Amino acid sequence: MKGQKGYVLAHRFPWHELALRSLLHRMVRWHALHRERLMLAGMSDEALKDIGLSRADVEQESVRPFWDDPMHK
Repeated sequence: MKGQKGYVLAHRFPWHELALRSLLHRMVRWHALHRERLMLAGMSDEALKDIGLSRADVEQESVRPFWDDPMHK
């Protein structure tokens, strides 16, 4: 009976559901990165100076592909 109980639990939470959640999480993160990079590119030079960034820093960040996540989340 123990083996059957373990099988039922494994069947109840299949690995592909976890993989789908992971993929969904990654896609949401990529979308957030894309939006943040667009917002940075739209900031004024004064606002960038306030947060310690230059226009060159923003240009370097904005050309990165959406999947390039510096935080590896």
